[in-house]
Amino acid sequence: MRDPFITAVNAQKAALSWFEDLALNASNMYTPGYRERRMTFTDFINGTSYKELPYKAEQGKAIPGRSPSNLFIEGKGMFAVRKDDGSLLYTRLGDFKFDANGTLVNEMGHKVQGYLTDEKGNIINTGAVQPNKGGSPNNPGHGQGGTGHLPSTEINLWIDPTNGKFFGKYDEYKVKADGVVMGVADKGKTQVPLYRIALVNFVNPEGLAQVDDYYYVPTIASGEPVEGDGEIQSGLLESSNVGLRETVNYLQEAKLQLDVTSKLINTNKQLLQESLRLIQ
Repeated sequence: MRDPFITAVNAQKAALSWFEDLALNASNMYTPGYRERRMTFTDFINGTSYKELPYKAEQGKAIPGRSPSNLFIEGKGMFAVRKDDGSLLYTRLGDFKFDANGTLVNEMGHKVQGYLTDEKGNIINTGAVQPNKGGSPNNPGHGQGGTGHLPSTEINLWIDPTNGKFFGKYDEYKVKADGVVMGVADKGKTQVPLYRIALVNFVNPEGLAQVDDYYYVPTIASGEPVEGDGEIQSGLLESSNVGLRETVNYLQEAKLQLDVTSKLINTNKQLLQESLRLIQ
């Protein structure tokens, strides 16, 4: 037989956790790259417990970025960034910039991953190396981590300090919808494919585990990386995918749940006190 007092306390704890996560979603409604935390309730023998699902995978709205190096994915896919220790993280947040060495990085200095291309923009398979090692003496800067374990590399547009041009000869760059990074010169007359930005997806992206703000790693539930099918737009960022109306409705439900469980707890207290009085 279930104890009604324990059931009410457990239900209140679950409702409080739900309310706190909803408040976190609401406070990050306009935060670029934020993924809505999702949750559900599961019944157990001693009451209701709170079970958190990782996050909502649906795409957020596009908002203006701060530079052409900011990137937005239209459709399914994630960017891959490599930390200094060689490990890979995956994200929808394309808040990227070129550092002092001309390498495309995120705000934490993690290197955005891509693939070398030939003159037609086709990916060059540079050969497999040990995963998560960041490269080898014969293949510096490369490491597995792309789709099908295709070796990925950092995207480096070296800047000539004498003239400020990329690679010493390109005036600027542009990113095409398929992720190809083009070197541009002669007022646009010369355009050369240099890299293709790695865009990956997962069979179950909601199964990814969050390890840092906006950054995730694969799990058994998510599966291994597969090719993403989204398009990349330069100069934009993805806003939070939190839904305003949905969040407000859930907050009202959570508040109602807290009120109901509080009344249940108070009622059980009164019954217990009355029982003790009668016994005495």
